[in-house]
Amino acid sequence: MSSNVMSRLLVLSSVGIGGYFTGSYLERRRLVEHSAGCEDYVNAGRQQTVTPRGICPKPGLPIFGTVSAASLIPSSDQTPAAPASVNRVGQIMKYGFPGLDNIRSFDDYVLSYDRRTRVAHWVFEHMTPDSVRPNDAVDRAKSDFKPDESIHPFFRSLNSDYKGSGFDRGHLAAAGNHRSEQKHCDQTFFLSNMAPQVGAGFNRDKWNHLERYVRKLTKDHPNVYCCTGPLYLPRKEADGKLYVRYQVIGASNVAVPTHFYKVVVMETKGGQLEMEAYVLPNQKIDDATPLAAFQVPPETIERAAGLLYFDRIARDKLSKINGKKV
Repeated sequence: MSSNVMSRLLVLSSVGIGGYFTGSYLERRRLVEHSAGCEDYVNAGRQQTVTPRGICPKPGLPIFGTVSAASLIPSSDQTPAAPASVNRVGQIMKYGFPGLDNIRSFDDYVLSYDRRTRVAHWVFEHMTPDSVRPNDAVDRAKSDFKPDESIHPFFRSLNSDYKGSGFDRGHLAAAGNHRSEQKHCDQTFFLSNMAPQVGAGFNRDKWNHLERYVRKLTKDHPNVYCCTGPLYLPRKEADGKLYVRYQVIGASNVAVPTHFYKVVVMETKGGQLEMEAYVLPNQKIDDATPLAAFQVPPETIERAAGLLYFDRIARDKLSKINGKKV
């Protein structure tokens, strides 16, 4: 190799190494200055939130590690909806979030929306004797099924998807659980809170029986927490293999769950915690079948759904599971 070529390589190497160290120094200096600015910003706002290095929280934007209450995105002829009360969300989700995918926080319930299936992953409710007490000022007949405009149009279910499908628009957060105000009842009619359910024999019968049973739990328990959601369970077919298959309806391809579940935690008047878990197939069910026949160990639902329910409660701290002492 000629001395001329060697000289050029040495020059280029020197320039590259020098540029690397210069860039590293300037980047470190920029991060130090930026972090100092963030510290001034946080201290000025008297916030005690710790943020990752180099990330400065801005007004109106959530910091990493936080969950913001979702308010509805209004159309041009609507007034903006007020976000759900942070205190109320804290009450509903007292014992933990099963997941943080596409959280929507309404005034009296919280859901996680699955944009792929157009059906919620789960819906959480907190019920008390007052919240489920019949109220003449609240009339579900005044509530209309409506698309949830906080969901992107690509992933939103529509009333037209259900029309002629043969399935009911089945509530996950039941309207009867939200009787304290008309707007609470109205918000249960957003289609993000619906799933395709078999009508006669299921939604209007056995599933309704389970909803009423959960409400009745408030007679003996001051606080009842209920998580409801869909399941898509495998089934053995003629070739002896297991398949997960489910129907979709409408132009939006709304998934029809094979099953639905409820996991319920009750606080007793003595301060103890009890849990019950149910899985019902999305099909016509004999009305004489007792609800207890659908009780399952909670962990079977968790494995099937890929979620952990009430994870802030250690299972050995529960006094009963499905009516049996732990």
